[in-house]
Amino acid sequence: MNTSRHLVLPIAAEANARAVSSRRWLRIGQYAVMVALVVIMVVPFAVMLSTSLKTQQYILQTPPQLIPNPASLESYVQLGERVDLARLMFNSAFVALASMVGQVLIGAMAAYAFARMEWRGRDSVFVLYLATLMVPSVVLVIPQFIVVRQLGWMNSYLALIVPGLFNAFGTFLLRQHFLTLPKDFEEAAFIDGANHFTIFSRIILPLSQPALATLAVLSFMGSWNAYLWPLFVARQEAVMTLPVALATLQSGPRSLTEWNLVMAGAVITVLPILAVYLLAQKWFVQGVVSSGIKG
Repeated sequence: MNTSRHLVLPIAAEANARAVSSRRWLRIGQYAVMVALVVIMVVPFAVMLSTSLKTQQYILQTPPQLIPNPASLESYVQLGERVDLARLMFNSAFVALASMVGQVLIGAMAAYAFARMEWRGRDSVFVLYLATLMVPSVVLVIPQFIVVRQLGWMNSYLALIVPGLFNAFGTFLLRQHFLTLPKDFEEAAFIDGANHFTIFSRIILPLSQPALATLAVLSFMGSWNAYLWPLFVARQEAVMTLPVALATLQSGPRSLTEWNLVMAGAVITVLPILAVYLLAQKWFVQGVVSSGIKG
């Protein structure tokens, strides 16, 4: 018995050591993959920032320098002289904020109707509504353009904002979250004489702040970065947005693209999105976790 015990203990210890070593190497591999993904994500932004701080003669320098030497803000100064940055920033911010508020409000009301109200054909209508997500947005550009032109909205804020207010994805996202909310408060409110508008505004919306913040961030990012639709309907500087204005910098003097100016504009474009995401990061993560789980 003593001999077998002496044989079993070293074998168990060796197996345990192998298991610990395997877990350690697995963790090291996971960290290595995560570091590689972070590098892949960060490098383009680092190159963008580095290029924006270089002057024209140092952009195509060989070998390339990630840390510009010398660093200069000349690109930002030239960009401000080339385009009206204040007007472009206002246009993009106004369109993005108006679209965000409209998408959240309309999506929340539609989601409440699909999730908390009982009416004939509700599920069938929701399936048809959800099926519109399978239609590529590019296919809708020409019909929407014809409608906008016939309404006389060309080169106006209405053309930039109104077509994007109805978002099936936002309705789906909020509906899935509304389905997770308990009905106890709702039933008690009905007993006290509350109507659907009161329940929607005073119970559902306050309990859905993470999901609303998620949709707000996504809609703001989508509107801020939109290029194709503003390119069709907003060609005048009075209503032109930043992405469209940056595209005009692609052909510089002698048909040479001044990449330092383009990257300076890209940095200015990225900063508001980064700020919005950082401000709503906590709610954004909670909304992603809590939405889209129930079917």
